Amino acid sequence: MRKSFLVFGSPRIEADEIAEVVDSLKSGWLSSGPKVAKFEQDFKRYAQSPHAVAVHSCTAGLFLSLVVANIKHGDEVITTPFTYAATVNVIVHRGAIPVFVDINPRTMNMDVHQVEKKITPRTKAIIPVHFAGRPCDMQALSALAKKYKLTVIQDAAHALETRYHGKPIAAWGDLTSFSFYVTKNLSTGEGGMVTTGNKRWAEMIQILASQGMTRGAWRRYSDKGYRQYRIILPGFKFNMMDLQAGLGLRQLTKIEKYLKIRERIWNQYDEGFKDLPLETPAAPEPKTRHARHLYTILLDLTALKINRDQFQQALYRLNIGTGVHFVAVHMQPYYKKAFRFKDSDYPQSAAVSNRTLSLPLSAKLSNGDVQDVITAVRTVIRRHKR
Repeated sequence: MRKSFLVFGSPRIEADEIAEVVDSLKSGWLSSGPKVAKFEQDFKRYAQSPHAVAVHSCTAGLFLSLVVANIKHGDEVITTPFTYAATVNVIVHRGAIPVFVDINPRTMNMDVHQVEKKITPRTKAIIPVHFAGRPCDMQALSALAKKYKLTVIQDAAHALETRYHGKPIAAWGDLTSFSFYVTKNLSTGEGGMVTTGNKRWAEMIQILASQGMTRGAWRRYSDKGYRQYRIILPGFKFNMMDLQAGLGLRQLTKIEKYLKIRERIWNQYDEGFKDLPLETPAAPEPKTRHARHLYTILLDLTALKINRDQFQQALYRLNIGTGVHFVAVHMQPYYKKAFRFKDSDYPQSAAVSNRTLSLPLSAKLSNGDVQDVITAVRTVIRRHKR
């Protein structure tokens, strides 16, 4: 057993990122300032998107995307139940109705073959979730969106480095929201980014994220002189801080290097688990690039004397931290009560929810860490195999 606990999703923070944060502290620009503006410009280039707006979280980005897309009370939004609650919470906060499509169990993404039959005259948008960094079938979804005049708002919380048919994921859909939460491939602690090809939407998101002001703090208080603000919309407090953007600026320069490290770890896991009663993630589809955000195994519970939660606790006792991505939204107490969902309504999502376990996958991991994870998983299986 390891002597120290291996924290799940611990980010790799290096000296240059720390120096960037210290520089912000010394400069006096702690909230939205020049580093946020620079991060938006650099991210826009990386994502190959005409516009990028930094926000406080991916959740904020998804919510503002629904606002600018004019999703209103009673509208229907199609998405997957196999996601974090944030994807669905924002729909509910707009007064709209989430309509679920079950997943393809191999990809764990929305089963595009089931989407069209869920479209009604009240359907206004689709939110595909690129689970673990694997892109959804965006050609099929884009064709449906065009046919029925729907807005596509991508939840790319896991998908920063993801590519689909030769293009960065931001090139697909109408709006795309990214996450920079502490466990993500690029981490600013909290934070997010919205990309879009629509200039008016980008401007509206920027204004709405800063209380509806026409000018943010950087523009009002910069050395170019004070500029009076105007409140032109009832906005929100969803802006990113320079302290966050400083981390993002430095990490963005390393994102491709870190992806290669995670790919190497991914391959080590595949090799280490190939003879065990569990399923490892499917290979990426042709003409795609997987962002390798989560390495999720599916336990064969028929071969074990314990369930997934007990398996997770057994790894915890061996000092290995893990995560569960996800217990499907339709299985969560609020949604079961509010929408009268049953687990069996989306059987593939429910089945995966009960068997899935996410193992540590970070550019911070050493070879020893990876071997400790493999050894611990094999040990738990050996101890609890039927």
